[in-house]
Amino acid sequence: MAVPKKKTSNTKRNQRRAHWNRKAAKAAQRALSQGKSVLTGDSTFYYPTKEDEDEDEE
Repeated sequence: MAVPKKKTSNTKRNQRRAHWNRKAAKAAQRALSQGKSVLTGDSTFYYPTKEDEDEDEE
């Protein structure tokens, strides 16, 4: 016969949620920072534009 598992404590549940929220906040901050850098032109990575795609087709 199956035995139910023990209940997870509220503290453990809160720790997991806090960790997940920190990861999400960090990812959002990175995305915002990357977007700002693309808009200002200070980006150090290659970001293809519409003009670049047109040149490749020719």
